[in-house]
Amino acid sequence: MADLSRKALVIGVSSRALFDLEEANGIYDRDGVGPYEQYQQSHVDDPLEPGTAFPFVSRLLKFNQLFDDPDEGVEVVVLSRNSPRTGLRIMNSIRHYNLAITRAVFRGGASTFPLMREFNMALFLSANADEVKNAVEKGLPAGLVLPFNGHHIADDDELRVAFDFDGVLAGDSSERLFRQVQESDPEHATKRYGEHEMMNADRPLENGPLEQLLKGLNRLQSAARDSTAEHKPSLRVYLVTARSAPAHERAIRTLEEKGLAVDEAFFLGGLNKTPFLNEVQPHIFFDDQLANLENPALRIPAVHIPFGIRNDDAAA
Repeated sequence: MADLSRKALVIGVSSRALFDLEEANGIYDRDGVGPYEQYQQSHVDDPLEPGTAFPFVSRLLKFNQLFDDPDEGVEVVVLSRNSPRTGLRIMNSIRHYNLAITRAVFRGGASTFPLMREFNMALFLSANADEVKNAVEKGLPAGLVLPFNGHHIADDDELRVAFDFDGVLAGDSSERLFRQVQESDPEHATKRYGEHEMMNADRPLENGPLEQLLKGLNRLQSAARDSTAEHKPSLRVYLVTARSAPAHERAIRTLEEKGLAVDEAFFLGGLNKTPFLNEVQPHIFFDDQLANLENPALRIPAVHIPFGIRNDDAAA
């Protein structure tokens, strides 16, 4: 019997995150379930176009070639609100693109995120904002994929993944402290925040929602380094954060304390992240600030993690 707990990494993806279902979803929103099912049935053999999560998922699955044991490596599970009938087009599209995805759940309109724990997922990518919000509120690692046309990412063999730090890889206690200082002493808030982080540089921050995802990616990197295969996938991880010196040290030490690693770190001190991300061209970028991801100049697949005080403010 397969044991998903042995996997280096298990992620879930909704059908709308993996494929471009906007046309079909528009029919559902406008005309209801019946016309939507008829549309999907009449197009059951027409492959769907790739969605926002497709570049990340398709490259991630290539790392399975590094593992001799099928119980190890990467597992991608489709968690969908489609019915089993309309899910046929999803599975046909998976086969069309030769994606090694064998597990799928089609819940006929029921919520999908409660199954994350049963599958031992380190991440669930969805295009349904309510699903993601409810998952995160229950302490589950979910992200909202934003629309992306997929035409600007370089077509190469390397997988590139970029993370924000506070509210993504770590918790948001530092951000909460900054808000407190900003309210009491706005003129010196940045300086006092930097001093606090420097004094606490050797005190790791609490776990963030995507810590286990980075841990799994690091396992894949180790497997790639140990592999003697001539042609093997590669993975590069980026940290792209608004932190700057002296607050940078606590971020680095927090990752080290948790046994986590990134290949490159950008400490931008509040600069616009967009030009740096467009230059690096990650296949996916995770950030807890929606404002950083909705920039029309951003030309990469982006995922919002609705975690922490910044998103509490947005919901208020």
